[in-house]
Amino acid sequence: MLIMANSEIHIVTGAFGYSGRYIAERLLAKGCRVKTLTNSQHRRPASVDNIEAFPFNFDAPEKLAATLQGADVLYNTYWVRFNHKDFKHSEAVDNTLKLFDCAKKAGVKRIVHVSITNPSLNSPFEYFRGKAQLEKALIESGISYAILRPAVLFGKEDILINNIAWMLRKFPVFGTFGMGNYKLQPIYVDDLAQLAIEQGEKKENVIIDAIGPETFTYRGLTKEIGKAIGVERLIIPIPDTIGYIFSWMLGKITGDVVVTWPEIKGLKAGLLSTDSPPAGTTKLTAWARENASNLGMRYANELARRKKG
Repeated sequence: MLIMANSEIHIVTGAFGYSGRYIAERLLAKGCRVKTLTNSQHRRPASVDNIEAFPFNFDAPEKLAATLQGADVLYNTYWVRFNHKDFKHSEAVDNTLKLFDCAKKAGVKRIVHVSITNPSLNSPFEYFRGKAQLEKALIESGISYAILRPAVLFGKEDILINNIAWMLRKFPVFGTFGMGNYKLQPIYVDDLAQLAIEQGEKKENVIIDAIGPETFTYRGLTKEIGKAIGVERLIIPIPDTIGYIFSWMLGKITGDVVVTWPEIKGLKAGLLSTDSPPAGTTKLTAWARENASNLGMRYANELARRKKG
């Protein structure tokens, strides 16, 4: 009996958010049946408005397993960027472990899991330790897997690249933490989505550094964004503490968390770059030029996005 591709069930966590939405859109374009697990039931982008949405039900594993029942592929983008009074890395780890356990009980055939470059169980940074713990659990689960390790994502809804552009537009100088010579390898969010779906169609267990085709220093990235939007600023090195205090004050003004101390230290530790070949093809420099009229025109507030959900 021939089974058509669109008879498969694909479940995407966070399909009303950022990377999850791009994955869901590509799956829908292929004619797949798509469901999502989400904390943002009321935030439905028009492009994925017709997919079935279910709560995560982390506190009711039997309901979560029932939602996952019959799924061919689970694409997991669930995570939190920083610790906050409403969410924590430790909770995200525990919840994701529940997700993997329920997926196994439900008979999910394959999991495509979004991790981070350079995770380590011995990392001094909770973010990278948590990602490593989840990779280990998935590998040991016995479920077929593809682990994708992006460094930084960029796209129309991104936080980091947009807010660098916003600061360049707003302030006469731009400060980098230290000399700004630590590296980043941003990948276009739709390139990551394409990679995720390609891996969802396979069976081999793989771990892929999902990086883009360009490597920047943080200072160099800032210069390129400035060029793209036509704003030339003096870029100066500043002590980490001064940069953190300024970011904290800016966060109070915007009602957001601009950057955390662990993020500063992780960035400077070079954890957002690898020696792997690129997995994406879209160049940030070209994308930034094409989107210059909108890039950085408004501050992208992560906490506000979460509250809207």
